[in-house]
Amino acid sequence: MKIAVACDHAGFPLKRAILETVRAAGHKVLDLGTDSAEPVDYPDYAEKLGRLIQSGQAERGILLCGSGVGASIAANKMQGVYACVCHDTYSAHQGVEHDDMNVLCIGTRIIGPALAKEIVTAFLAARFVGNDSGQERHARRVEKVRKLESRKA
Repeated sequence: MKIAVACDHAGFPLKRAILETVRAAGHKVLDLGTDSAEPVDYPDYAEKLGRLIQSGQAERGILLCGSGVGASIAANKMQGVYACVCHDTYSAHQGVEHDDMNVLCIGTRIIGPALAKEIVTAFLAARFVGNDSGQERHARRVEKVRKLESRKA
């Protein structure tokens, strides 16, 4: 898979470890920055990543910021981007398997590199169960979410 990775300044210290983890899992990395600890605005990087998801240039994304929350909020404003903060491996794989999550957000001030690598590995290994035998309920629920996204306020 092509995996877009982006971070703000708070996420930068963990970015290298995440890039290495994605490559070690056999995926192509699209590094969208930032490339230093100089302050930047997380919505700019969430948008860069989201545009690649929307265009199909990336199949999934990983966003790093201090808490993961701001990046998640910004990314979820973009149609077709389904981002969630995950600080445990269960949520990281279950979010893909049951909810078709395509962007993982991690708070680098919340968890350390070892756990972050495990979470990324779980996220990348997971597949949406969709209409697999006995799993139709997940596809139905995801379709309802997609309909919510397209409704006007």
